Order: sequence, then C-alpha cells, then structure tokens
Amino acid sequence: MNNLLTIAEASAFASQLIGKLVTESNISYLIQYGRIDKFVNDGVICVQQGQLVSYYESFRGKKEIEWKNKLGNDINWELSFDGYKESETTKHVHRLHPYKGKYIPQLVEYFLDEHTDSFKKEIYFHPGDIVIDPFCGSGTTLVQANELGMHAVGFEISAYNAQISNAKIRRYDIAMLKKYVDGITIRLQKFEAELNVSAFEQELLAELYKFNTKYFPSPDFKKKVYTKQIIEKEYGREKEKEFLPNFIRLAKKHQISLDVTSESFLERWYFETARKEIYYVNSLIEKVENSELKELLQVILSRTMRSCRATTHSDLATLIEPVYTTYYCTKHKKICKPLFSILKWWKTYSKDTVKRIEQFAKINTNTMQKCFAENSATVDIERCILGMGGVIASTYREKKIKGIFCSPPYVGLIDYHEQHAYAYELYGLDRRDDLEIGSMQKGSTKLAQQAYVEGVSSVLLNCKKYLTEDYEVFIVANDKFGLYQEIAEKAGMTVVEQFKRPVLNRTEKDKNAYSETIFRMKEKK
Repeated sequence: MNNLLTIAEASAFASQLIGKLVTESNISYLIQYGRIDKFVNDGVICVQQGQLVSYYESFRGKKEIEWKNKLGNDINWELSFDGYKESETTKHVHRLHPYKGKYIPQLVEYFLDEHTDSFKKEIYFHPGDIVIDPFCGSGTTLVQANELGMHAVGFEISAYNAQISNAKIRRYDIAMLKKYVDGITIRLQKFEAELNVSAFEQELLAELYKFNTKYFPSPDFKKKVYTKQIIEKEYGREKEKEFLPNFIRLAKKHQISLDVTSESFLERWYFETARKEIYYVNSLIEKVENSELKELLQVILSRTMRSCRATTHSDLATLIEPVYTTYYCTKHKKICKPLFSILKWWKTYSKDTVKRIEQFAKINTNTMQKCFAENSATVDIERCILGMGGVIASTYREKKIKGIFCSPPYVGLIDYHEQHAYAYELYGLDRRDDLEIGSMQKGSTKLAQQAYVEGVSSVLLNCKKYLTEDYEVFIVANDKFGLYQEIAEKAGMTVVEQFKRPVLNRTEKDKNAYSETIFRMKEKK
C-alpha cells in the first residue's frame, strides 16, 4: 500500500480501483490541491498508492447513495451523466459563450434520440421531426436537434440570447472567419502596445510571482488550507494588504489609470485600458459586411468581455462588487490581479471559437434551425417556420410540429438580460426585461409564483396551436414551489410521466444535493 506510483501508473491504478477513467490530469490535480502528497523518486514525480486508495475510498460508491438519501430513491441516476467528462458536456459549439441556467446536451439527447432503457420506455421523436423550444436560452435544444437530424425552432425574449443561439447553428465560411479573426488580432496587438498595458502587466506579474512563491507556495499552502493549518481568510487578507503598495507603485510608474466610474456597466466593470480595447475591437467588427460573421465575432468579443470584468476569479458567474486592486483569490489560493487588457482572452476565445465551429461543421446535418427574438406567448410560430422556407416549411405543412423540449426560467433565480448586460450596452440591443418570466427581480413571492404559472401556461397554450395532435412536451424544471401540475392544467395538458435527475455539475457556489424534474406532458383527454 505504500508503493510509489508514477503519475501514469497512478492514473491506471485509480481507474481500475473506482471503475471509471481517472486521467493523469486528475492525479496532478490531487497533488496540486494538497489532497495527496507528492514524492520524487529518481527525479520522477510519484504518489503513494495507499494515499490514493484512502482518498478514493473516502467517497467511492457513496455519492449515489448519499444523494438518494437526500433527494429520494426515485432519482434516475442515469440522468446524472456523471460518467461524462466536462469536454463532453461542453462539446463543440455548446461552449461558444457562457450562459447561466442551461442544461447539458446529453439531457436533450436522452429524450430526443431513438434509444430506450429501463426509465425511457418509449421513443418520442424521430429524425426529420420538428421540435420547438419556446425558452431557447443559448440554443442547446437547437444544436442537439441538428446533431440528431431534426429541425428545430427556438424563441427568446432576450435578443442577445437569440444571437448566441443562432451563432451556434449557422454554417460559416471558415476561411473568411479565420481571416477576420487574424486581422482583428493583429490590430489589437498593436493597439495594446500603444496603451503601454503589456509592459505594466509583465512587471506586475513578475512581482506577483515572487510574492506568491514566497507566501503561497504550491502545493504546500493549499495543503495547509485544506488541513486547517492556516486560517485562509485572515492570512489572505493580510498578504493582500501587504502587496497592495507594489500594485499602486507599478500603475503609477506605467501611467495606468486606476480611476473607475459607475455611470454605465462598462465604466463600472472595466478599467479604462480594457474599455478602450473593447471599443476598438467593436469598431473593427462593425465594418464586417457579412451579417452572420459579424454576429459571431460579436459573440467572441462578448465572451472575451465576460472574462475581463474587474472582479475576482471566483465571482465571474455572479458579479458582487468590482475589484480595482490586486486581491487574495480563493479560487487560485494566491494574490491575483484584475485585467487591464482583453488581448489574451480575445486570442484564446477567437482561436477556440474557430476550432469549435470547425468541429460542429463536421457533424452538422442537413436540417434547419433558427432562434427568433420573439415573445413565445404571442408569436405566430407558423409564420416563422414558413418564413424559413426549405425543408422545414414543407415538413411543417405535412405534419406540423412534433413537440417541445425546453427549460423555462426558474422562479426568482436569474435575470436573463442582466447576465449579458455588457453585450446589450456595447451593441445597443433593446432590452425587454419586463417580459421575462420568473426573473430574479420579480422575486419568488406567492404573487410572483402565480404570475409565473400564468406566464408559462400562456406560452404552452400558444405553442399548442402549432403542434401535431399526438404531441410530446418535455419541460425541465426544479419545481420547488409545486407549480407544474397547475401549469399543465391551465395549458389543457396532463403530466403523464416524470423523470427526476440529480444535477451534479453546477456552476453556482451552492454544491448541496440538488435535483430537477423532467415533466412529460400530453393533451388532456
């Protein structure tokens, strides 16, 4: 049990031990974050077999039992998709832009494809069918319908959400996309050099490296935090204050303005240098004549902007307060800095986007999808589909729409316009926050819950007019207020089946056991 294993040997051993792939990166993570010790044997990094066994057996096989104890034995563990790696749940265009509140593609695929199992005993959809998502979000249903050879139409009250969705499912001239990306990158590099940001950040990073190496050595510091030998909050705050004069001195030396106003979102959440770069790149994108490539480039810039807001690394998903100085980072366990330039992330995300577009192009089926920035409670869906023309229009005329797969907003949880406030402001898009169903701003009071019921049921009633007689409706929801039986009733539907799934990989800080229900609804007889 005390045998030393190389990283590769540890990967193979752990995989056999728990019956699931454990990569070499997983082993390195355990070392880096102080979960197991690092040993060096003849210059080779090794770990102790016994520590691996202890670590994995501390939770091995317990997660499913633990979650069922908390959430009930009716949990369908297969729908946890716990065997999938992150790269699979964010495959190709699904990670074109971050988006709060989206479900993983495997969940959509499970119900849309033609397999059956002990839980899914029927086939609900077939290739060539039309599926609609009246709460389209970032387009997961549309993308997966494409993969499975189905047509799909989405509707979104948020104009920018619709833009993200459409950016994912279009077919592009990839050579032209690369040309625009390369051209913007070259110009941005020159612009950044003129702002003197690079020299400032290089010197700042060099000083941070020396400071962090001395006071936050890895993995020793992380292990001491993990084993409670260091009170992280107090120690981090102390070292944060200690480094601050260095940051101010370097900013002054390189004439980097630290003044930030709060007159607009961009002025509050971005340093002046970053804002100037954002405006510059946007001015270049505005000159692109091809509207579809222009919108895709805007999505790349928006994704870049999201990562460059003046906040901590741990608060990117949910902004709390702007951070205008160096700070102790609870995510990376060291002193980190806010961003003064967008260049690094523009280069990273533009390259990543091209790669993902290329990946999706290889599997893109000869089907049609589109998201309309329309109110799904009132939109004329037939007009939208017939306006698309082609095979989707002829399919609709022949057999109408087979069904719905969607996840409406949860009551009082997210403001869907606000999560992309930077894009709305920069691109001058119209906001329709007042039409959001279940927004956080409206709260979760009894009155808000009733408004939610009316809102979702009105959407279903409108969609129903365009569905085939024997339609299928699947709604993914965490129904903690018990509203969906009433919603089904008001829509003239009945819940014929429920699938309860554990949600394992949540982006929020709350990691407690959590489930959501997939309601299958049919026309009420």
